[in-house]
Amino acid sequence: MKERKIRREPHPHLAMALEYIYIIVGAAIIAVGFNVFLLPNEVASGGVSGISTILKGIFGWSPGLVQYAFNIPLFVAGVIFLGKSFGVRSLVGTLTLPLFVLLTAGWEPATLNPLLGALFGGISVGVGLGIVFRGKASTGGTDLAAQIITKYTGFSLGTSVMLIDGLIVLSAAIVFDIEKGLYALIGLFVTTKTIDIIQLGFSQSKMVYIITNKQEEMRDAIYAEINRGVTKLPAVGGYTNAEKPILLVVVYQTEFTKLKSLVKLVDPSAFIIVSDAYEVLGEGFKRA
Repeated sequence: MKERKIRREPHPHLAMALEYIYIIVGAAIIAVGFNVFLLPNEVASGGVSGISTILKGIFGWSPGLVQYAFNIPLFVAGVIFLGKSFGVRSLVGTLTLPLFVLLTAGWEPATLNPLLGALFGGISVGVGLGIVFRGKASTGGTDLAAQIITKYTGFSLGTSVMLIDGLIVLSAAIVFDIEKGLYALIGLFVTTKTIDIIQLGFSQSKMVYIITNKQEEMRDAIYAEINRGVTKLPAVGGYTNAEKPILLVVVYQTEFTKLKSLVKLVDPSAFIIVSDAYEVLGEGFKRA
């Protein structure tokens, strides 16, 4: 009998060390992106880094020191007002990011084009934050302020973050000019999308729901032509009140066009719902 290999989990100390490496590497990437893309072009795309960019423009204050001045009190306030410890990892992120900002402060700007600065600065910050999040930590800052606002106002966390970042972007538009405020919005948008990509990855698979009156023929055709499994999900028609199972199929993106053509061939009146599947583990896909 063939012995089945059992996947071993990494040693706890090794896993913890890897998480701290994520935090340090992520903070370094954020700092470099800030100093070579965002700061030289006065793109204040939200967060404490955006505040430090504005204060640098007004008073000439060191962004790294400003970030320390905001991050440490915000971390303490988070512990006091939210009534919980944010852990050593988040404290490391809170302290490490301003340090790297100070260490890379003398680096030459990669571009003095504000649009390029917003785009590549947003990507750099998004990549760095995504890596920090993978280390199960954060870089503190306005995220903690948003959580405090949420607790005491009833606003959703997303609304609180949007309010804070919106005020920072608006301040940038007032301090610098309207164009810089618009570039800040671009940087903020790019950062958000990049974090999603780092956290979830690019979608390589599609999850397809098929509603058809020819369930058996559809199932057999998918087995034969695409070699993918089909799952029946119990469902009841809202109008007819009759049972009408939904077929669920997961395919690679390269297989989707073939699946769609096959469904229409078997049942031209079939109803198809498609969504992205960012990670699929199991037989025929990535191993867990």
